[in-house]
Amino acid sequence: MTGRLRQDLRHKGAALALGAVGALVLVVVVLGGEAALSRTQFCVSCHSMGYPAEELKMSSHYGALGANPGCKDCHIPQGLGNLHLALVTHVVNGGPELLAEFTNDYSDITKFDARRPEMAHIARMNLKRWDSITCRTCHKDPQPPGADAKAAHAKMRTQKATCIDCHQNLVHKEVAESDLDASLAQGRRVERKN
Repeated sequence: MTGRLRQDLRHKGAALALGAVGALVLVVVVLGGEAALSRTQFCVSCHSMGYPAEELKMSSHYGALGANPGCKDCHIPQGLGNLHLALVTHVVNGGPELLAEFTNDYSDITKFDARRPEMAHIARMNLKRWDSITCRTCHKDPQPPGADAKAAHAKMRTQKATCIDCHQNLVHKEVAESDLDASLAQGRRVERKN
C-alpha cells in the first residue's frame, strides 16, 4: 500500500468516525429534547397551561384505574414510530403557543378562555389527523356499553370516524364542539351544528 493511499484511507476513516459521532450526538439531542419538551412540568411552566392542567386533575381521566395522565399522553404521540408526529407537533403547535404565551395576557382565566376555542380546535384537529392515536394508546379495544354507544363506535370502522369526532369535551373546560370533517375540508374551524 502506498503512503498516499494509506493517508487517504486515514482521512476517510476519520471523516466517517466524525460523521458517526455527529449523527449519534444529533440523535441524543433530538430524543432528549423531545423527552424534555414533552414533560408536564415543562408544559405547565407557562402560566396559561396551569389552567388546563388543573382541569385535567378534576376530570374522570385523572386517577381512573390508578392512571394520572400528563399533557403528553393526550397531546404528543409517543414512541419511535411516532417521533415525526411529536417533533412536528412541538414545532408547528408548540412554537406559536410559546410565542402566544409571551404576547398575550393570561393573568386570569377569563383572558385564557378568550383563546380557549382556538386552542381546543388545534388540539382536536391534531387528534383527528392522527386517528386519535394518543387515545388508542390507553383505550386499545373500547367495549362501550349500550346499543347506541356500540353503533357510534362502529362508525370508526365504516365512516372513518375517530375518537375525537365524538369525545371532544372529556377533560378540559367545555368548548363548542367542532365539525372536524368540515374543518379539514374548509381549512378553518367549523363549529358543529346541534
